[in-house]
Amino acid sequence: MPDFQYTARQTSGQQTTGILSAANEQDALSSLAARSLFPIQIGLAESAKAQEIQSRRRVPVRYVTMFFTQLADLLRSGVPLLRCLQLLERQSTHGGLQYVIRDVSEKVADGNRLADALGRHPRVFGALAISMVRAGEEGSFLEDVLKRISGFQEHQEELKSRVIGAMVYPVFLLTAGTAIVVWMLVQFVPKFAPIFDRMAADGQLPWATSTLLGISDTMQQYWLFCLLGIGGAGFLLVQWGRSESGRVRVDRFWLTAYGLGPIVRSLALARFTRILGTLLQNGVPVLHSLRIAKDAAGNVILSQAIGAAADSVSSGQSLTEPLRDSDQFPPEIVEMIAVGEEANNLEQVLIDTADSLERRTNRRLELFVRLLEPIMLLIMAALVVFVIAALLLPVLQMSGIF
Repeated sequence: MPDFQYTARQTSGQQTTGILSAANEQDALSSLAARSLFPIQIGLAESAKAQEIQSRRRVPVRYVTMFFTQLADLLRSGVPLLRCLQLLERQSTHGGLQYVIRDVSEKVADGNRLADALGRHPRVFGALAISMVRAGEEGSFLEDVLKRISGFQEHQEELKSRVIGAMVYPVFLLTAGTAIVVWMLVQFVPKFAPIFDRMAADGQLPWATSTLLGISDTMQQYWLFCLLGIGGAGFLLVQWGRSESGRVRVDRFWLTAYGLGPIVRSLALARFTRILGTLLQNGVPVLHSLRIAKDAAGNVILSQAIGAAADSVSSGQSLTEPLRDSDQFPPEIVEMIAVGEEANNLEQVLIDTADSLERRTNRRLELFVRLLEPIMLLIMAALVVFVIAALLLPVLQMSGIF
């Protein structure tokens, strides 16, 4: 429990200060009242503030995955849950996770269930893990659930690493190419401006050279305004993308973007089907599973379609029909879900579908990156050729070649 530092007045009128431990500020006030102390000021102690800051730090997924794996192994070895949490708290090397495990341990010691204690930290553990732990506690298969959570998170991190790794080289090409072009416009091109002054005065300067010199001059004189304009436009674009209408349009763009749309859709569907299948496999009710999987899809358009499907299921209909009517799910995915419902093994069909989608997405992503690299090289080469050509055209024109 956090520590609270207080300043209070005794019944005799004397002022006193001290530190007490309580679950929250209200309990701290009650504790002071029980001691016949009248609080003047109360707040978190410095140590508690430091712990609170630690708890807000982002905990990397690998540490959370290790926590679930070790907790499952200890429980399978017959170690009581509270003892497991205390051991893992001492072994943790991440300050934020250590504070979270300590809080979970205290709540379990007070008689709370593990799922409720984990639910106090949704940013660390996530709705998926909390729901699976709750199902495991209710079905008395907590150790198996913890292992599955660990395996699922490892799989998701591996898929994320593949996507990021595939995009590293294209992003490097874009960054390096942009930096080279900007350097040429700011440092290299201005040195040729005095040579072309006479041709510019006579109106004989080629349009490419005039355009290049104009861009270079603008970047030199108004570079600060250019940076502020780009930064402001980027900020406004991000804020618009976070709004409800903006996010819908952005997500629709990603789903329909040429070349990239099928990859984004497949990744979102793979995430949805794997999460839904994992939840159903661990005994989570279908409606609750759909609501969790809906939020985990990562795309507003798909989330709306899944939400409509959840409403249909709640009214007694099958899952297949609303997914088919949404036009957001490929026919083969809908058919596989329909077969799973009819055969009463929907959870396994969903996990197999996720595996198939991820394999297909990996192939598409690899092909897309391979095509993206030469395209970006061609774009960078075209920009450099334009700069060189714009500088050479006046020289060739003065020499009589053109």
